[in-house]
This record gives sequence, structure tokens and C-alpha cells, in this order.
Amino acid sequence: MAPKFKSNLELVKQVDCFPNSITEPEAFSERMADHARLMYLSHTVGYIIPSVLEALQDKELSGEWWEFTPGVVRLLGDTEEVRTKNIGETLDRWRKAKRFQVLSGWRNEMYTIYAPQGKPCFIMERSATPLFGVIAYGSHMTVYIPATATSPMKLWVPRRAAGKQTYPGMLDNTVAGGMGDGANPWECIIKEAGEEASLEAEYVRAHAKAVGYVSYFYVRHKEAGGEAGLLQPEIEYCYDMVVKEPSEGGPVPRPCDGEVDEHLLMDVEEVKMHLADGKFKPNCSAVLLDFFIRHGILTAENEPDYLEIYARLHRRLEFPTR
Repeated sequence: MAPKFKSNLELVKQVDCFPNSITEPEAFSERMADHARLMYLSHTVGYIIPSVLEALQDKELSGEWWEFTPGVVRLLGDTEEVRTKNIGETLDRWRKAKRFQVLSGWRNEMYTIYAPQGKPCFIMERSATPLFGVIAYGSHMTVYIPATATSPMKLWVPRRAAGKQTYPGMLDNTVAGGMGDGANPWECIIKEAGEEASLEAEYVRAHAKAVGYVSYFYVRHKEAGGEAGLLQPEIEYCYDMVVKEPSEGGPVPRPCDGEVDEHLLMDVEEVKMHLADGKFKPNCSAVLLDFFIRHGILTAENEPDYLEIYARLHRRLEFPTR
């Protein structure tokens, strides 16, 4: 049987796959029927699936730091510091009890969860964020060589290390990384450019440009590591960096920290082929489709699902943001 290639809309749907309360109200209501909202004051900051809710309601396992009303969970604590300590205690218990497989990927990286107006609500371990359906943030950069009269546009594409816990061996954006506590998107991309691609900080500062963001609500696959079905809304800040051909002195990304096996220089048609073949990490597909839209490669004239693709790549999430 011939392989089934994914359309651009299918690529978007694989990463933005939790029902939207505005455009899919019935599907959203059905999905939320057995989920709980993680609330801070009157604001929803995350969604909790039934298996996590069951664990939270076990006081011996999870502690006394949680309050429950129908469909709602609240993390107790009068200050950010106390709430951070309380959720940390719960996660430490879960990790020691091996309650959730996703916590085997513990990173010792802290992510900030926000209250309205960009105020921190609490800070938590990165690997645990999908258990609570809270927003995670990252920065992604596409490094490319512009088209000329004799050569098509080319993109630098890394292949993730075969030994990575998440999406091993898949294709990625040139540089990408999660934003831990206190980080900003610009410094994150500069740091990751050095660690993942051996690109000098001074060069990145001089040539990289902020170009917007993508946002979506992902339901994790098993390839993400840990349990399938965990919830992961994300906002990814996007950067472009124009470089010259290597033969003309342009930088060549090289693996540095063990997270990447190799960097490949692909023209746009090769990238499209690998996208359709499902070779890219799901959220990197979203970043590349946004890149194609911004550079006039994907347009309303050549893509019948253009409007839906664009809207879903910039989903308005219900939760407070940074």
C-alpha cells in the first residue's frame, strides 16, 4: 500500500488537536465532561485529565495542598512561593512513587505558570507541565539561504538524536528550545543556537530577527515521551536568520550538546516532501508552515485550507499568558 501523505491542514491538526471552545463548542463540552479546570482565583490556568485528577484526589499520594469542587481543582497557597512549594511537594511524591511515566523525563528545569497580566502564579518542573495542561513556552529559529536566480531557497534542518527521549530521529527546526523560569525568547534562542548548532552568539544577535509566534493546543502522542493523551498548550516565539551559502562563507550548523545527530541543507521542495511524509516533529511542522506563509510559499491561491491553517497556527488560548 502506498504511503499516505499528510496535507498541510492535517499537519496542523496533529499539533492543534484539542477542541476549541469557540469554533467547536459541542466537541469542547464533550471533551471537558470528565476533565477538570485548574483554577487560580476566577481564571483557568490549565486542564486536568481524569487520571491526573484521580491522583490529585489521593491525599496520601498527593498531599493536602489541593482543593476540589465539581469540575474544578485549586492549588492552595496564598503566595507564588507557597504554591510553588506545594506543587513541588506533590510532584516529588509522584516521581518517587513512579505514578506517571512522563516524570521519568525529569529535567530539573522550572517553568513559570502565569496569572493574568503576566504575573507568576507558580513555578513547576518542566516535565510535569502536560499533567496539568498548562501553557509551555519555547523559541524556534529557522536558518535559511534565500533563493537566487539560479538556486532555490534552502533551509538548515537538524535531525534529532536517536537517543532522545522525545521524538528521536525526527527532523526539527534549525534551533529550538523551551523557555525556563526567568528566560526571555531572545536569550533562549541565542543560548539554544550555541548549544544545539554551534552558532556563535554574536552572529545570532546580529542576524536573527523576531518574526512572531505560533500557538496551538497539543494532545501528546507516545513519541513525546510518557503517557499518550496528556495536554500541552504551547506558545512558540519564532525567529528567522538569513545566512549565505557555506561556499560563500555562511555558517554551517554543527551538533554540539548531543541532542542533534546532524544538520542537513534542504531546499523548500525537500522540506515539503518530508513534512508531508510526517518526518518532522509535530510542532516544528507548525513553525515551518508559518515560515512558508510569511515567505509567500504557502498562500490562499495554492492552499485551499489557508484560512483554517492560519487561524489554527495562531490559536487564542483560554489561559493567562506571560
